[in-house]
Amino acid sequence: MTSRYRSSEPHNVPGAVNSRAPRRRTVVKAAAATAVLAAPLAAALPARAATEAPAFLHGVASGDPLPEGILLWTRVTPTSEAIPGSGLGPDTEVSWTVAKDKAFSTIVSKGSTTASAASDHTVKADIRGLEPATDYWFRFSAGGTDSPVARTRTAPAADAAVTGLRFGVVSCANWEAGYFSPYRHLAARGDLDAWLHLGDYIYEYKSGEYAARGTVVRPHAPANEILTLADYRTRHGRYKTDPDLQSLHHKAPVVAIWDDHEFADNAWSGGAVNHTEGAEGTWTARQAAAKQAYFEWMPVRPAIEGTTYRRLRFGKLADLSLLDLRSFRSQQASTASGSVDDPDRTITGRVQLDWLKAGLKASDTSWRLVGNSVMISPFSVGSLPADLLKPLAKLLGLPQEGIALNTDQWDGYTDDRRELLAHLRSNAIRNTVFLTGDIHMAWANDVPVDAGTYPLSASAATEFVITSVTSDNLDDIVKVPEGTVSAVASPIIRAANRHVHWVDTDRHGYGVLDITADRAQMDYYVLSDRTDPNATSSWVRSYRTRSGTQKVERTYDPV
Repeated sequence: MTSRYRSSEPHNVPGAVNSRAPRRRTVVKAAAATAVLAAPLAAALPARAATEAPAFLHGVASGDPLPEGILLWTRVTPTSEAIPGSGLGPDTEVSWTVAKDKAFSTIVSKGSTTASAASDHTVKADIRGLEPATDYWFRFSAGGTDSPVARTRTAPAADAAVTGLRFGVVSCANWEAGYFSPYRHLAARGDLDAWLHLGDYIYEYKSGEYAARGTVVRPHAPANEILTLADYRTRHGRYKTDPDLQSLHHKAPVVAIWDDHEFADNAWSGGAVNHTEGAEGTWTARQAAAKQAYFEWMPVRPAIEGTTYRRLRFGKLADLSLLDLRSFRSQQASTASGSVDDPDRTITGRVQLDWLKAGLKASDTSWRLVGNSVMISPFSVGSLPADLLKPLAKLLGLPQEGIALNTDQWDGYTDDRRELLAHLRSNAIRNTVFLTGDIHMAWANDVPVDAGTYPLSASAATEFVITSVTSDNLDDIVKVPEGTVSAVASPIIRAANRHVHWVDTDRHGYGVLDITADRAQMDYYVLSDRTDPNATSSWVRSYRTRSGTQKVERTYDPV
């Protein structure tokens, strides 16, 4: 199908610097972090790596579309020993070709660069001088070997009258918990202008620590919890061998942000729940390693070095503000670290929050989209029975007795949320839609100014939350048939949270966001079985927000 897209402005550079999944603590001895890497690294690649060199075993990708440009990515394996994280392999010249047609009869850009062990033999090419709202095809070459051919698409011109946009939306892809069928189904559509990954593209756990209801469907590489630069590179390399993930990268550009598992569970600026200072090295070193590997392996432009917050524009129809909610946040609230209402605590950092507020106020597009890694809508568990409250607390990473909020979400940083929502209201900023992952459930929410009095109080925005690709959700933790928990929990959650129009606690899948001038609609799709590599998908629900309403409503057909 032909895409109906229609821009990403050159990314805005912020002025200055600066769950959910079950909490599991495994202390990995320092010796494990520096152990011989050969065996686990070798496991990260198909056996053919030993006989094919150079080779493009990790596919190709594109991302961060601009009206005149696109960022291309690949990783070359120049010799059999040059596997991800090894630090081995010679410098290798890698060229790229961009064309207006799949047959490469009309070439519009060519160039080359050198891939080396210093960047784990990954390559990025930031192509400029392209036409807006245009499909292109590209490939890389090295030593007489060509990569797969992939499609990408530029954004519309900043002042273009865009009739429609369509994005795939995903988050939380745990390798050990199943197969990445959502990526395959999104790739098969053929109608995406881009796809959004809202965080947890990889997981950091050791093998067997966080799998599918405790069962490893396919093992991680390396097998240990990832701590070092070599570890993070190896884990990214493992993910990029997945055929379904490669397929989606070959069909449309990605726009990605990170959440915590690209680092460690429940990460904050100074540490993480899943990090033991000393026994696992320093958090500073681990965070730096994780960020370096991420920017090596992902087609993402850092707005400023070390962050993923940036802004893209898609004509006059929409702009997309992408947040980094891990690099600058205060530690999650607890008895020791302070109240959720403490104005000195932040999830965004002062600079990023000011950048977000200024961008939303200055926006002249019909829609203001916010790529948001953790849920902004307030959430109280209400009167859930104990047999559901404890598993829910485990899923969210909460103390399992008596705590009725998730301090890893915006609920744990209420002063930032109040300031942002007040800004939307006081400046009459309409049509703000938060696009969220992280929580392993699907939600359709109004975002109330005052949840305690809603619906008498105003709704300042709307939020569509996408469930996990594979990571355990509530029925998996309780280990009951799919749908069992949601049938009980959903009505109770909605009764305690009147701004929540729908919540599905139990299924895995993805979303398709379709935007016109009149409405933004999210279609929710679910998988038949995450442990089946041939899993089917089916549409389950759709919700939309109509222009000017700041409220969600159900609609009964997908786009």
